Amino acid sequence: MDSHAPGAAASLQVAVGQHTEPGRKPVNQDFHGLCVPAEPLLGAKGVAIALADGISSSQVSHIASETAVASFLEDYYCTPETWSVKKSAHKVLSAANSWLHAQTRQRHHPDQPRDADRGYVCTMTVMVLKASTAHILHIGDARIYRLRAGIMEQLTDDHRVWISQDQSYLGRALGLAPHLEIDYHTQPLEAGDVFLLATDGVYEHIDAQDVARVIAAHPDALDAAARDLAQLALERGSTDNLTAQLVRIDALPPRRADELARYSLNLPCPPLLTAGMTFEGFRIQDELHASHRSHVYLAHDIDSGDAVVIKIPSLDLRHDPAYLERLLTEEWIARRIDSRHVVRAWPMPRARRSLYTVSEYLPGRTLTRWMVEHPRPTLDQAVTLIEQIARGLQAFHRLEIVHQDLRPDNVLIGDDGVARIIDLGSTQAAGLWDRAAPDDDAPAMLGTAQYAAPEYFLGEAGTPRSDLYSLAAMLYQMLSGRLPYGAEVARARSRAAQLRLNYVSVLDRDRELPAWIDGVLSRALHPDPALRTPELSEFTHALRHPPEAARRGERLPLLERNPLAFWKGLCLVQFTVILLLLLTR
Repeated sequence: MDSHAPGAAASLQVAVGQHTEPGRKPVNQDFHGLCVPAEPLLGAKGVAIALADGISSSQVSHIASETAVASFLEDYYCTPETWSVKKSAHKVLSAANSWLHAQTRQRHHPDQPRDADRGYVCTMTVMVLKASTAHILHIGDARIYRLRAGIMEQLTDDHRVWISQDQSYLGRALGLAPHLEIDYHTQPLEAGDVFLLATDGVYEHIDAQDVARVIAAHPDALDAAARDLAQLALERGSTDNLTAQLVRIDALPPRRADELARYSLNLPCPPLLTAGMTFEGFRIQDELHASHRSHVYLAHDIDSGDAVVIKIPSLDLRHDPAYLERLLTEEWIARRIDSRHVVRAWPMPRARRSLYTVSEYLPGRTLTRWMVEHPRPTLDQAVTLIEQIARGLQAFHRLEIVHQDLRPDNVLIGDDGVARIIDLGSTQAAGLWDRAAPDDDAPAMLGTAQYAAPEYFLGEAGTPRSDLYSLAAMLYQMLSGRLPYGAEVARARSRAAQLRLNYVSVLDRDRELPAWIDGVLSRALHPDPALRTPELSEFTHALRHPPEAARRGERLPLLERNPLAFWKGLCLVQFTVILLLLLTR
């Protein structure tokens, strides 16, 4: 049987084939099955493949094999979608084990020995393909192999205990004991991977060259390929039942966030790249940027000729799993966000062999460079850029993602005049990094201190209002050539210290700016996020509606307009009251 998972190109697509026969034995004690569901079940639970092998000493082992496979394929898809693959599969296999073990106990009469080798016992090997990860669960001595780039690798360990060179017995099996120990691990998938699930009657008589040759002979008929592998084993002297299942990965969806940690640990870091070098289908043109975090290169896709940007980990951080996970998360987030004002991830046409990210190349200059070239922009020029950056930020916030490191170096002004956010390395997606640190640890500040909102220096998590602060700080700098609180904000490590921060007017004698702009900026740059402008849209609206902004600025209480003046005034009032009380005594 050949089957393809339905759905668009963004869905997991597989081709499968399977075959079983008794071989030279009178009864086939193997049993196999698979399920390729339609969406949304395909995305929620994945493709399940199961293989069981009975033991020859038992007359009912074939019943155990059939029951184990059938119950798994039915019950797995009934588990809650909120359960992980591991939890769902463990629950189902444990239930099957308990049932089979109970049947063995009930089958024996008092005058019969309780011999597990004659009961409802079988091996069980399961593979669940979900998104771009293979989940492998294994009990016994059936095997799973992966054929990739001509190399066949065994992915399971045999649970067989050898007494001598010629004698052995199963150390683990389904139904053998009341408690079940299951091997579980995951493997990242790549398009073109071929998996072989086989019982010992097949795998003991074939090798990697046989598998590759048979699949090449039947590229569109994996059922025929599975049958030929069984026949080949039979011809080479196999005396056992013969079962083979083949699964080929034809297309993968974008990698999910919860898979990135596992994926990053399975990819080696590339070496530093140089101009003219060929790297995984790209030709490196030049190094664009280097820092303690990463190296960024301009390259061309050799097949398409398109210009791209490649980012690789720095030498300092390539042994930091948290950073490597974040690097791949950056690309995952870029694929999720659809905005003209955010850099786009490059669609990868080839399998990745090392850890790096690829994004579109946008000719232009950073906002830092633009400010050097335009030291005295008009208010309209500055607001036009800020509005575009705000639209990019809104695309993040709609997905509950905080950028956390908005600064001029991370904004590109394209040759087309469009402003785009180009670095997503410090983004915080809701729920994604909760496991990164213990609950009693303060969140690490990943952004740049000069533009970071004051709450970051208190160890608080970022919010959309934190991004708003950074955006307003960039506008303040474009209009005045300085930062709103200078270096003081980074030194203010307590709420009291932050309340003493004094907003300095953006207005000066050398530049013609309307007075109302101070009211808009002072509110957006308030040290307390609770008193800050609540929405990006409100901030950008105020920048284009000066009368309304001016009226709002006049209505702002002194605490919001000038916290330092408010507390000084309050202290003066308290001192006066105390002095009057002392004089009247």
